[in-house]
Amino acid sequence: MKKNLAILMTTVLAAASLAACGSSSTPATTTAAATEAATTAAAAETTAAAEDTTAATEAASEGAAEGNGEIVEVPKDFTTVNAGKLTVATSPDFAPYEFYHINADGTPELSGFDVALAKRIAEDLGLEVQFVPMDFDGILMELQSGNVDLGMAGFSPSPERADTFDFSDLYYKGGQSFVIRKADHDKYKDYAAFDKLPVGAQNGSIQMDLAKENTPNANIIGLAKVTDIVSELVSGKLEGGFIETAVAEQYIKNYPELEIAWDVPYDTKGSAIALKKGSDLLPAVNAVINNALSDGSMDQYVADAQELASDEGNVYEGQLDADGKVASN
Repeated sequence: MKKNLAILMTTVLAAASLAACGSSSTPATTTAAATEAATTAAAAETTAAAEDTTAATEAASEGAAEGNGEIVEVPKDFTTVNAGKLTVATSPDFAPYEFYHINADGTPELSGFDVALAKRIAEDLGLEVQFVPMDFDGILMELQSGNVDLGMAGFSPSPERADTFDFSDLYYKGGQSFVIRKADHDKYKDYAAFDKLPVGAQNGSIQMDLAKENTPNANIIGLAKVTDIVSELVSGKLEGGFIETAVAEQYIKNYPELEIAWDVPYDTKGSAIALKKGSDLLPAVNAVINNALSDGSMDQYVADAQELASDEGNVYEGQLDADGKVASN
């Protein structure tokens, strides 16, 4: 695109030069028309480039929450479970929030925009980040027991959870979806069609609550990982599944035989960080979230995570084995 623009500008300059020299080989009106045409084309090229940039920025920002637009001071008066460290529990089966990306040398690296935000929080607080991967339904128990500082796994701050835990400000806005096989698009039109049929949701999740609310007569199957839900859907062992929208969209990229049947209404549309009730880390965490949203960093974290999660064949979702390697089936 830059090359084409340069050529067009060269044409404009050349035409202007001929007119200035009083060349008798090209009528002045023709030169003016050529100059105007080239200038118009160059302007169109520039406008197209600007539109492409705007579209890319909007795509990267989709789903991001908003800060107050100002960079605030991060409080430094707090305590952590382990001195000098920020201990973060996460469930790496939730791309693009958290997952493993397989690097060129074959080593799995914990990735995702939750991971990037956790690193930012630790850096701004002057701490070393320590991730503790585990199944989703174990994170809140570890928080309540005081074994970890933060729980980061796309948590929705429901009123029920807020009775027991503290939650940060929202850092990502999303929704909930009901996923089926694309081949069943004309077969299933509403929740009533799933009575007595197997429907999946992740144990301990908001999606499990939504499954009980929306498909009370279905055979609801609780599974430890979203990966398991997707696998069971693809194999035909499940007929539908409740999955967070951003995660569902990512899986559908890799499993085109699936589709989002419809959005699932839910009052709390956003993700927050979970902390133990009364944690003095909350003000500092909220300050960093605000700053990451206000300076545009969160947009970049989301865009980078989505790109990595789309790297087909190099994404692993689940727990690593005892040697820190991808667990074999």
